[in-house]
Amino acid sequence: EYDPTKSKNITEFDYHINTSPTVALCPVADAQPSDMERATWEKVKLVLAEGQLVLEELQMYRGAGEEIRQAIQRPTVERLQQRAWAAVVPIVSKLHTYYEFSQKLDSCLCYLLEELACSEAPPTQQLEQKQALAQQFAHILHFTLRFDELKMTTPAIQNDFSYYRRTISRMKINKLSGESSNEVNNELANRMSLFYASATPMLKTLSDAITKFVSDNPDVPLENTTDCLSTMASVCKVMLETPEYRSRFSSEETVLFCLRVMVGVIILYDHVHPHGAFVKTSNIHVRTPVSATVICSLNS
Repeated sequence: EYDPTKSKNITEFDYHINTSPTVALCPVADAQPSDMERATWEKVKLVLAEGQLVLEELQMYRGAGEEIRQAIQRPTVERLQQRAWAAVVPIVSKLHTYYEFSQKLDSCLCYLLEELACSEAPPTQQLEQKQALAQQFAHILHFTLRFDELKMTTPAIQNDFSYYRRTISRMKINKLSGESSNEVNNELANRMSLFYASATPMLKTLSDAITKFVSDNPDVPLENTTDCLSTMASVCKVMLETPEYRSRFSSEETVLFCLRVMVGVIILYDHVHPHGAFVKTSNIHVRTPVSATVICSLNS
């Protein structure tokens, strides 16, 4: 069974943060949930494992570009139309799976926030005491930004899905039987279209989820949520700007993991804090994350 917390690079990341004398709250690789946390931890663990499969599939994404091109160039040749349709249907089925997975990720974020932000204890203390859940929060952010990176660099996704939508719309107009028998009908395709139209669909999902969490829980002080996010950003900041800790990373992938988590929590913070993350009074010092991201991009 795949356990995303046992990745070599991520284990190294968790170890160094845990051994930092200034930050002893980020999840360690072998952090185990308490009996009270286990139900949430188990649910999130299953979703994280599925997320790894999603990333592996997306990395190997092969579009139906050639089949679609031939079908468009010769619209009267039925054989080419059928060939393009046969190529694109299983692809859209996969895209449907990813869309449904985003909804699972939405739920997981809320599960974790209920544990990390809804207590009377300060968020820093919550992160220290519930390291297994905080670790899962970091892995969700890592998955989210990695998925969106792959989506942005795979234009075939939009092209394939656009062709599919045009085709089922034509089927509906012509009252052909194919439209109603498809797994992704016209109504569902419209919802998926809104998801994939975003440059960063998974991050938008989490941003919407945390905004809804705050609005649905007016009894939970907003500071609980924002302090949880800013603390995690500070952990990553220490790891990236302190040579003593960064020099221990044996792989650039470990640095990328840290960057993704940091960028993710900053964006979520910016969505829920009334003044955002980019003001002088913010608990997050944005200059370091921006500089670290630019430096990493130049070195990659």
